[in-house]
Amino acid sequence: MTTVYDVPADRFIRGLAEELKKRPEITPPDWAAFAKTGTHKEMPPEDPDWWFVRVASIMRRVYIDGPVGVQRMRTFYGGGKNRGSRPDRFRKGSGSILRKSLQQLESAGLVQHDKTGRKISPAGASFMDGVANNLAREKPGKATASSE
Repeated sequence: MTTVYDVPADRFIRGLAEELKKRPEITPPDWAAFAKTGTHKEMPPEDPDWWFVRVASIMRRVYIDGPVGVQRMRTFYGGGKNRGSRPDRFRKGSGSILRKSLQQLESAGLVQHDKTGRKISPAGASFMDGVANNLAREKPGKATASSE
């Protein structure tokens, strides 16, 4: 069976985000429309569905790297802060976005928390592998062929 490792990350994250939109536990908080994703960013995301894409990305990262904690994830989602004429410096990503996302995934039963960190639950692994299997069965050029 196809797993998360067999599907390109960009296609998988978009497909997983579409599936997560259907779950009532995964909803963007009220402040998500105004929040930046880290101190290194100048503006909030332009995509109105950015919350679902970020939750899908976090879920994939927990699947691949788990068990992980919020601090390690903040480092992954960080980046260089523009300091004008001075050289860029690395800044961590937003911890609140990560915490809220992981809490929503836990309430949905897709991620579980133990003393070593957060990791994918068996139900979450099955859900993600099912999404990967559906994406692998689709033709990879399907979206680009229809746009021509």
